[in-house]
This record gives sequence, structure tokens and C-alpha cells, in this order.
Amino acid sequence: MKSRLACCLLSLALALTASGPAGSAAAPSRADPCSYFVGKLPNVPRSLCESAALVDSRVRSVRGVPLYVRDIKAEQPKIRVLVTGAIHGDELSSSSLAFHWMKLASEQMPAMPQPVHWRFVPVLNPDGVLAHPPRRMNASGVDLNRNFPTPNWERDAAIYWQQRTKKDPRRWPGPKPLSEPESRFLFEQMRDFKPHLIVAIHAPYGVLDFDGPSTPPSKLGRLYLDQVGIFPGSLGNYGGVHKGVPVVTIELPNAMRTPLDSEMRQMWIDLLRWMAGKLSDSAARNP
Repeated sequence: MKSRLACCLLSLALALTASGPAGSAAAPSRADPCSYFVGKLPNVPRSLCESAALVDSRVRSVRGVPLYVRDIKAEQPKIRVLVTGAIHGDELSSSSLAFHWMKLASEQMPAMPQPVHWRFVPVLNPDGVLAHPPRRMNASGVDLNRNFPTPNWERDAAIYWQQRTKKDPRRWPGPKPLSEPESRFLFEQMRDFKPHLIVAIHAPYGVLDFDGPSTPPSKLGRLYLDQVGIFPGSLGNYGGVHKGVPVVTIELPNAMRTPLDSEMRQMWIDLLRWMAGKLSDSAARNP
């Protein structure tokens, strides 16, 4: 009887150890990236995930989850475009859209006036995505989209958080700019990849936002331009205003469900059309 009880207690302890603390990102049993995301992200079957051919960047989230990237490059590219999804972990559809666009970019490389080098970071905040339930912040409780080194961050980010958000924990900018491995990773991507355009995918406001130089797109699919302003430490503020890199921010209408496949394709087509008309001159000036 005692041996049977001891066995049961041991099994229970092992199960609790394997499950990890409440709200944590559980480590998958396999090393492939799809073991993290299939079954978690809406409208991302294994076939789509595997076709993305994600590459481990060697950078890890707070909880040790790899940050994956995918480069899709035309011959002799002239334009570099950085696409990010799920900087907020509870915006699952934003990551799904990046997966669908990776497939479109790899299978149907369009003829552009300036050939494009795409770099996708489909899940920038894996700890938030894999939490139960998914949460906006990373595992340190930081809103990664308030953690970029905009001018006067030390003063403005704290004032905005305290006075405008009333210390909303979902929007805490962190103890200092670039305090988090995920925001540092994106900062380094911007520094080293030197994109001519950043496309940041979010949800669930159903609009199109834009920061920086150039004329913004008027619409992508069913999303119409509605510039909502900038925030201390945000990617749009840092990239678009401070660094002068156009930042197109897509706000999908639902955080847990993707648009129809046809709508995601139309958004892609509209983005390419805008890039062909408005981005080529910028790339020529900044090779």
C-alpha cells in the first residue's frame, strides 16, 4: 500500500513539474518550431507552418523559447522589408497573417520594380503567445511595443504609463528601454538588416496605421487608413518618427480569428502595389 501511494505521489510530482507554473509557456516535446505554434495559432495548420521553413535566430525569449525568422529574397534585391507579428502575445491572428504571407512571398514572388528581400519575424513574443491564456506582455510583464528607445523615454514612457493608462499592467513599458530580449532582438534586426519598410501586424482594431516618411497606403484589403498617433517607446515612434523608416501598422479586426484567406491575399496584393508605387524611390536614395 505504501509503495503504491509513493508511486502515485511521484507521478503527480513529475506531472506538476512538467506542466510548469500557471500562465507559463510550456516547452514542447520536439525541437521543431511548429511544435510550439500548431494548435495555438488560428488558421495555421502544420502544412502551412512547415512550409514557412522557419530558422532559429539563436536568440531566446525570457522563458527560453527561440525567436524564429524567415528570409525570402529575390535575386539582387533592392528593397528590404521587415514583417513582424505577435509583438503582443494575445494578438494571435497577427502571427497567423505573417505565416500566410510567408507562403505567398515564397510561392508567388511577384515582379516588382525593385526586387524585395523579405524578412519575417512571425512570433516576436512567444512567451505571451504560449501563455495560458495568451497575454499581451512578455514573461517579464513588459509591453514590448513600449520598450523601444524613443527620445526622452525615461521621462515620457513613465508619465504616459502613470497618467494616461493609470498604471495599466498590460502597458507597462519596462524598467528601461530595450530591457527585454525580444525588443533588443527587433532593435538589432532594424540596425543590421536596415529595412526600407517595416510592417507590424497587430489586432483587433480593424484599421491601418502609418508612421514615418512617404505617402501611406490608403487601404490594405478592407482595412482603411486611420492614423492613431504615436506612443513613447512604440515601434512606430522609434522606427517611423525617430529613425525615418516607414512603419505600416496593420490592425486586424479580430485577435483570435484571421480574415478569410482571400482577404489576406488581397491585403498582400495591395501592400505590393503600394510598395511598387511609393517605396522604390526611397530604396534608391537609401541602398
